[in-house]
Amino acid sequence: MNQYPAWKYLLIMLVLAVGVLYALPNLFGEDPALQVTSSRGFAIPLDLEATIENAIISENLAFKNKEKAGNRLLYRFNSTEDQLKASDVLKSALGDQYVVALNLAHSTPTWLRALGGKPMTLGLDLQGGVHFLMQVDMDTARGQLLDRYVDDLRSAMREQQIRYVSVRREGNGLVALLRSTEDRDQVLDLVRQDQSLQGLIVDEMETEEYFGISATVQEQALLELQQTALQQNINTLRNRVNEIGVAEPVIQQQGADRVVVQLPGVQDTVQAKKIIGATATLEYRAVDEAHDAFTAAQSGRIPPESRLYNDDTGNPVLLKKRLIVSGDQLIGASSGFDQQTGQPQVSVTLDGVGAKRMLDFTRDNVGNRMAVVYIEQKPGGRKTEEVISVAVVREPFGKRFQTTGLDSMAEASQLALLLRAGALAAPMEIVEERTVGPSLGADNVAQGFKSVMIGFLLVLVFMAIYYRVFGLVADMALFANLVLLVSLLSMLGATLTMPGIAGIVLTVGMAVDANVLIFERIREEIRNGNTPQASIRAGYDKAFSTIADANITTLIAAFVLFLFGTGPIKGFAVTLSLGIVTSMFTAIMGTRAVVNLIYGGQKRVRKLAI
Repeated sequence: MNQYPAWKYLLIMLVLAVGVLYALPNLFGEDPALQVTSSRGFAIPLDLEATIENAIISENLAFKNKEKAGNRLLYRFNSTEDQLKASDVLKSALGDQYVVALNLAHSTPTWLRALGGKPMTLGLDLQGGVHFLMQVDMDTARGQLLDRYVDDLRSAMREQQIRYVSVRREGNGLVALLRSTEDRDQVLDLVRQDQSLQGLIVDEMETEEYFGISATVQEQALLELQQTALQQNINTLRNRVNEIGVAEPVIQQQGADRVVVQLPGVQDTVQAKKIIGATATLEYRAVDEAHDAFTAAQSGRIPPESRLYNDDTGNPVLLKKRLIVSGDQLIGASSGFDQQTGQPQVSVTLDGVGAKRMLDFTRDNVGNRMAVVYIEQKPGGRKTEEVISVAVVREPFGKRFQTTGLDSMAEASQLALLLRAGALAAPMEIVEERTVGPSLGADNVAQGFKSVMIGFLLVLVFMAIYYRVFGLVADMALFANLVLLVSLLSMLGATLTMPGIAGIVLTVGMAVDANVLIFERIREEIRNGNTPQASIRAGYDKAFSTIADANITTLIAAFVLFLFGTGPIKGFAVTLSLGIVTSMFTAIMGTRAVVNLIYGGQKRVRKLAI
């Protein structure tokens, strides 16, 4: 009686060993570090490490070690003073092409990281970092929508050979002036039938000389535009930050036109604004084949329908002013190899409107060149425009097409990254900025740790005094519960915040509550005259249903909090849910195993120390 089979003891030992192993990374702390990445997410060149190290050594500074992970370099330092000095040196040496970000890097041993061990991710309130509230410029988004309607209406009238005087934006709508009522009727039919012009409310109008139409955008279309622009910007910011690898971001919508961006662990607000505030977009434009770009650049005589740009090597490129497709019409971009030639290529996917515009252009321009312009709006009002790709149109295409002629797979990956990360539907500006210093985060961690320890110690003392040997067994289970909970949070990569610490404290109380129910049941069985062995078995068996009911109902509440809550509420729900699972394991299966070792088997027990 009261004896576990060997496999159950092995299972408990295995679970505890894994728990201890993956909880260990949280004991090693963090190092002040500098993270170097390309400002556009490009691969790190081979000679950059030597440039960085020479710059650091020239100032008599020393770094602890370095790591290369993907497209970033990480240098660890012994002190924050060395970190800050090295940051100034590298920013001066590397210029705007690279982002040098202050960060805190986990100092987990290499062998533990090789096994997948990593510490818990701390939230902004515990680790420190930067918080931005960004507002999407919806006026610009509406203006872009109206400009697109103007271009689409002009193109549609040209295709139908409808003569018009002018088509222009006017206020929150557009106006088209025509020479006759017949032309106006044709345009009205065109607006009703053309898919690209859906969403316009059209009215007739007349002037002294012309017949015309005035069109405004439907309110529903504007609301859809606002929501689409916001969601696309959120996805773009997330891709931008994730692929550059500056920090583990929290990016979420707030209200109708705002986005919250949190970068835990990032200490340098200037560099964070450089990454977050430097919003970008793309434009597809036709190359001016009739004029030479070098001649136009040297003479300064630029054709009225064209504009002069530069490529990434500084060479001039002459492009048409008329826009073909903009970045907000880009759905996806991926790099790969051409199946026929084996050469690197980038596959691009456009939305419905962009596909139609691209098909119309390429159908009339086979053999001509088309360029991709990368536009970056930097903090302080600075804007850079650069041609990142020029390709020949080989055949008409629309929704999906490939860009070839690239020198290497690395260049294809870089172009795909720019295409994905640059597709902002509307400009954004930072309207609120907050910095949580690492010292304040450390205070929060210390206070949270203190609250957990005080609650933990008080429970340990109470259980040991009130339930004696059984209380000490419960204390062992409680310690194991904390270890397992920390290891689960570490393995899942959950973000720990102050509400999450509150969930851990609550878990401590709930875990010991299960043992109280079991021990009181054992006492009741002894008072009813049962033998000690039978009382132990009856106590665990009869208390199980009550414990299960209480924990399942709490788990349901935690699930609802996670489903409908945001931010800190989700953090509380995650720690509470994981705590329920670990406490059920340790408070029932774990304590039963220890009690069986002490009292079970063939032992003749006359009295229980409970």
